[in-house]
Amino acid sequence: MKLYLKMMALHFSAAMSYKSSFLLMVLGQFLISFASFLAVHFIFMRFDDVSGFTYTDVLLCFSAVLMAYSISECFASGFKYFPSTLSTGAFDRMLLRPAEPLFWVFASKMEFSSVGRLFQALLIMGYAVVGAAVEWSFFKVTVYVLMILGGVCYFIGCYIVYAALCFYTTEGLEFINIFTDGGREFGKYPISIYGEGALKFFTFILPLACSQYYPLMYLLGRVKSPLMGLTPLVTICFLAPCVIFWQASLKHYHSTGS
Repeated sequence: MKLYLKMMALHFSAAMSYKSSFLLMVLGQFLISFASFLAVHFIFMRFDDVSGFTYTDVLLCFSAVLMAYSISECFASGFKYFPSTLSTGAFDRMLLRPAEPLFWVFASKMEFSSVGRLFQALLIMGYAVVGAAVEWSFFKVTVYVLMILGGVCYFIGCYIVYAALCFYTTEGLEFINIFTDGGREFGKYPISIYGEGALKFFTFILPLACSQYYPLMYLLGRVKSPLMGLTPLVTICFLAPCVIFWQASLKHYHSTGS
């Protein structure tokens, strides 16, 4: 952890070397995600609810997903840009270092400009928490925190799988973006609005719904079982098979020759 914090300090120092550029990137990230928020806002200017979910209901899950995506993009972008790490031969140098390659990829890049999205997520969360019809208690606050933590683990897990697949293909497989960037976009709404098939897929194949839809239903009082509020723990456990897949795929790696 001390080594990781030192790497974080180095990345932050590098980002601050060009403060104007960094601030413009933060602003750009804020404006890009603000466009997604406006899309939700304009829909609810026309309709009172979407599949029974009100404006504040949607913003409650939207803010959790956006916050989770922002955190994972900030700290796991080394996996997001892993194809270039392979093609330039930088990964070969990581293999010679004394710590696990997974750690070095994790610490190789951090996108602090994601704070723009994170700030917007905090604003939306503040509005949604106050306006949503939720009787907040310590347990429900814990459930909401678990929603965010589960979302972080989901996105990081997808990034790790994306990077692991590069051991077989060298180039990145862009279809994974359907589950990362796409997950951020359609995660704006409770997943049930996309149909039963989508809900089953994001429950039993990729457990995004476990950190978004099911705990949201508990927070809104539509299901009474506290176990529904703990389903984000399933998404947190999703990291384990992703790391196992990475370790298994690493054995198939042969240098790119760069």
